[in-house]
Amino acid sequence: MDRKELSVWVEKYRRGHISRRGFLTVTGIGATMLGMGIRPSRALSQELSGTVTLATWPSYQNQANLDSFTEKTGVSVNMAIFGSNEEMMAKMQAGESGFDIIAPSQYAIPLYASGQFIEPLDLSLLPNYDAAAVEPRFVEQGTFDGKTYAVQKNWGTSGFIINTTMVTTPFTSVKDYFDGIRGPYSGYGVALDHPLDTVGFALKYHGYSFNSVDEAELKKAEELLLETKPHLYAVTTDFQPMMSSGDASIAMGWSFNAMQLHRDMPEIQYVIAKEGGEIWCDFYVITRNGPNRAAAYALVNHLLDPANNVLEFEAHGSAISDTRVLALLPPEVQTDPILYPAKELLDPLEFGIAEAMSNPLRNEIMARFKSA
Repeated sequence: MDRKELSVWVEKYRRGHISRRGFLTVTGIGATMLGMGIRPSRALSQELSGTVTLATWPSYQNQANLDSFTEKTGVSVNMAIFGSNEEMMAKMQAGESGFDIIAPSQYAIPLYASGQFIEPLDLSLLPNYDAAAVEPRFVEQGTFDGKTYAVQKNWGTSGFIINTTMVTTPFTSVKDYFDGIRGPYSGYGVALDHPLDTVGFALKYHGYSFNSVDEAELKKAEELLLETKPHLYAVTTDFQPMMSSGDASIAMGWSFNAMQLHRDMPEIQYVIAKEGGEIWCDFYVITRNGPNRAAAYALVNHLLDPANNVLEFEAHGSAISDTRVLALLPPEVQTDPILYPAKELLDPLEFGIAEAMSNPLRNEIMARFKSA
């Protein structure tokens, strides 16, 4: 079964036109799992109750998985949607967020852990998590002081999304983005409302580290951003409608955005800049004082079930490193250049770090850029 056929059956399952058992049987996933020694999760404890709240990103969860969790447990799932780690962090720091689970990126985990918003996971309550099946560099990003605070959800890269029917000049670099927007594509560019990436790419334009906090380097990055601002169509994380409509032709963005857009519009392509950029990984983290801890562990465990994780992939379109899940996906997934770029493109990428996220000067630069 190829990816297109799988997507059809995923949609039937999402709409309730086929049972989970039927989905596993028709797609062959159930047989593959048994062949690998993986048995689908049994119904979860009936002692669970109430509501569990998951703070996550737009278009990032498969509603069918949330519905099946509610069907099995009676626990309602509430989703709080955020546009950035900074926004989510601010909500947590304000107190009484009501979140049971959050889905932060790697650079936020040390800040959550050191601020005691989260605590090390009780992995005995997550039997579907297998660290040995996950690429070690992503396991490492979920640890702090040698303890596991987070389990991997998916990973990806930051780069540039272009509409090739509108962008007719070669596009391979950060310079192509900034120079193009200040030139032939003025009025059609989007920058992310996200300090780590937007300031990071301005730093890469000058050949500096994506994570730099050097004052002189940041000054040059700010000058570039302020020069670019009048030529932008928007500064937002919600740029997919703009790219779909043709109002924008170039956007800073993440690989999962590119994948979602490319599925419907093949002319939309994704470029990882040759100078480098960011590699990121998102996780599931259980909050320290969440109101429904038992249901939080149960939901995370449910989502980590390899068959359910296949459905998650169909929703978010982002790379997964869990080998058990990859074995259930169509072979062409791992050769998709948006999801799994060539090594020479991945090697220059940097993991965003906590210091870059929380650096006051970088955040001040972003605020001045947005208000300019």
